[in-house]
Amino acid sequence: MRAGRPVRRFLATAIAAALLSGCQTLGADRLVASSAPPEISGRAASAIAGDMVSRLAEHAGPGTGTILLKPDGSPFGGALEAALKAWGYAVVSDQKTEGEKLIPLAYVLDSYDGQVLARLSTGSLDLGRTYTATSAGATPASPLSVMQRG
Repeated sequence: MRAGRPVRRFLATAIAAALLSGCQTLGADRLVASSAPPEISGRAASAIAGDMVSRLAEHAGPGTGTILLKPDGSPFGGALEAALKAWGYAVVSDQKTEGEKLIPLAYVLDSYDGQVLARLSTGSLDLGRTYTATSAGATPASPLSVMQRG
């Protein structure tokens, strides 16, 4: 394997992720609508959700507010909600909570070149990572991408 090949693969993945993020529609809270392909296995969805939520907790703090999550009915949506609760976050699916700090959270998963691109977004933070998914689970295939908005 040549030294330039991993760099080209990473750049292709990063460009694909940027294009995917630009194609999503924004909701009322200025986040993309959550979506994940239903063909991702439950084990892979759980592995990806667990890793992404642990990274969210590193940057936002564990259990720092109530997460407003509007899942799309995919295996990943359920796995993400379970992972958030395991990390101490309260999770709601509507905005009718009073007196609580709501953190709108959206996700996007998509397949590209045999890998799964995952992104979690809040109003001030975007986390992205590429995974290699199998029926037995998923493993990170790229470093974590972090974008903070002021």
